[in-house]
Amino acid sequence: MRADPPVILFENDGRHPLIYMYEPPIQVEEYQSAVDELAGTPVDVLVFCLGDGRTMLHDTQVGELWGHNVEQWPHLIFRRAHQNATGLIAEGHDPLALICQRARQTGLRVYPQLLVQVPRGPREEDCRCSDFRFDNPHLEIGHKGGLDPEWKGFTCLDFSHEAVREERLRLVREVCEGYDIAGFELQLNYHPYYFHPDEVAAGTSLMTEWMAQVSAVVRQSGQGRQLVVRVPARLASCKGAGLDVETWLGEGLVDALVGDTFATPENVNSNLDVSELVAAARDTPCRVYAAVHALVDSDRLGQAAPEMIRACAHNAWQQGVDGLYLAHWFGMWPYEAPFYQTLRELPYPDIMSPKDKIYAVPTETQRYPVPGTEPGQAAPLPVDLCVGQRAHVPLRVGDDLHRWGAVGRVERVLLRLRVMNATELDALCFYLNDVELPAGQMRIINEMYRMSAPRYRTGSGYWYVFRLNEDAWPVCGDNVVSVEPLARDSAVTPTLFLRDVELEVRYLMGRHFHRAFVDPDLGPYGERGDS
Repeated sequence: MRADPPVILFENDGRHPLIYMYEPPIQVEEYQSAVDELAGTPVDVLVFCLGDGRTMLHDTQVGELWGHNVEQWPHLIFRRAHQNATGLIAEGHDPLALICQRARQTGLRVYPQLLVQVPRGPREEDCRCSDFRFDNPHLEIGHKGGLDPEWKGFTCLDFSHEAVREERLRLVREVCEGYDIAGFELQLNYHPYYFHPDEVAAGTSLMTEWMAQVSAVVRQSGQGRQLVVRVPARLASCKGAGLDVETWLGEGLVDALVGDTFATPENVNSNLDVSELVAAARDTPCRVYAAVHALVDSDRLGQAAPEMIRACAHNAWQQGVDGLYLAHWFGMWPYEAPFYQTLRELPYPDIMSPKDKIYAVPTETQRYPVPGTEPGQAAPLPVDLCVGQRAHVPLRVGDDLHRWGAVGRVERVLLRLRVMNATELDALCFYLNDVELPAGQMRIINEMYRMSAPRYRTGSGYWYVFRLNEDAWPVCGDNVVSVEPLARDSAVTPTLFLRDVELEVRYLMGRHFHRAFVDPDLGPYGERGDS
């Protein structure tokens, strides 16, 4: 095993890149590929999800096996997961034990992960749900009344009930006492609704008592075992859900916190701010990790380019975290050279520092058109633009550009903004940190109409791309991008809005080094340098 403390934690949800992928009957070697694909990488810990959170994909004796209560399957992939799990168990192979055994052989640590809160759907549709949930709707938050049935926590478990807390605890205890693991993760940020909104204050102490029980189970089950909890990055968001992180730290209940965007939409977020968690844990033994996601889901990209992930990781290191938590990277599967190239650098902020990055402000995507977050933490984009009013967008940048510019390493800095429903007659003014960006540094790209796109089609937009001079470079830390329409085409009615903001930094390997072999204005792959 690698020495403590772990720096890179990698989440495998046990489903998308694994049990969903292989035709039944899945082979032992295929299942253990979840470990093999990380061998020889900087990953210290494989965080391995225990199924759906309500039903399990291992040979549980205290919970319920995924799909055990389904006769007719409305969902073919969920059926495949059931076939593969039950097939391994029938052959005498506990799926979770296979992962633990292979991890031991390769020197990787395993932290099983429990999705603590998952809502319930209708019995005829929800083929991942347990009988415990179907048979006990009175244990759900919405049962107490006074709530909109469309509220996201309506069918979530109400942790004010002892039966709920005990059912969750039994699953933790079984895994900790029965498997060769190094730690355990409570994923508390998946659906962070644990109490009726009128009872959060009263429920907070109950949740802390339950956390103390979980902590004791994990730590007493084996020497050196770690309890990791994944929570919203803001302390106010945690408290609003009944998660008293500061008390947990004060009482020494957790070994590591993972800060993430509220409710964990899988989108890349280079603006993620975990500084509150870092400050809260500063005088405690608890480590703090920042979640780094990989989904872009735009009309141009499905998964993040290495430069985007590098930007997220670099911003996290700048905030003083102890490590990175690579969340939901299964969209990159099967993992190939770019994946391993990206992975190799992540533990080393000094190596990443003078390398290309793309800072992308979170915006709406096809999968998350309106990311569900608590007030004040919604994605900054899109934002409507009105004549005579400036719209402001935060942009966190981890690069010390002036340091690298002084030694001739900065090749160019590009600020790209996409304004939707714009026409050639609109007049717009752009600012970075309240300094107007000169029109002479701007290139306009017309995408009002597109015949096609690499992914879903998005039209009606103009890109405004600035190649920033050194005196206009962003600062290391928090920046503000602003847009003000000066005049609007009077012949059109659609609302003007800012949809995308990206900052791309391109570096040279050394002073006066080349970026391409023919045209110095080309990017590393032959693309035009300002697009």
